[in-house]
Amino acid sequence: MRTIRVTGKGNLKVKPDTTRLMITLNGVYPEYAETINKSTAETEALRELLVEVGFKSSAMKTLSFDVDTEFENYRDENNDYKRRFIGYKFTHTLKVDFPSDNELLGKTLFTLSRSNLAPEFRISYTVADPEAVKNELIGKAVEDAMKKAEVLAKAARLTLGSIQTVDYSWGEINMEVRPMDDMLMSPCAGPCEMDIEPDDIDMSDTVTVVWEIT
Repeated sequence: MRTIRVTGKGNLKVKPDTTRLMITLNGVYPEYAETINKSTAETEALRELLVEVGFKSSAMKTLSFDVDTEFENYRDENNDYKRRFIGYKFTHTLKVDFPSDNELLGKTLFTLSRSNLAPEFRISYTVADPEAVKNELIGKAVEDAMKKAEVLAKAARLTLGSIQTVDYSWGEINMEVRPMDDMLMSPCAGPCEMDIEPDDIDMSDTVTVVWEIT
């Protein structure tokens, strides 16, 4: 059986409809138990602040949590470099996704800036239904493969038969744009006025299809 193998490429531009606020809390304390307790207390304080703004308590999700030993370098009496243990450091990264709203974003940042948590944060934009976007992208890739196969078959005076295989990698597709790098939360004198219009998300993906030819 003779076959023809064609790779189609799908391209798609999608307007982000969801704001993602990623917040990182961290701290160093002498004792492990104290570090865990402080982390729990700060996380709960952050949750309460978000509820105050208008989010549900379940809106905040943990992305990563880590506790590690912390050391510092110093010079001893002989002026030699040494390391000494200073405690345990926790790093808790969380995210809050919500329909894009600059007013709500500004209100949220203002509330966080007035707290004593001093978190690091990053603002990015994504889509609420990534699966629907991915399915559309795959569809475009298959359509492109079919068009290419038809052109090749016509040029070679062949006839496309039934599809034998469809090969798709199911790789991860980046559906996020980040107009702002990681930032430290600084106190705002008044409500933070945000005027951010994120760029469209450019995506591409490929699908390889094998047809029987006669």
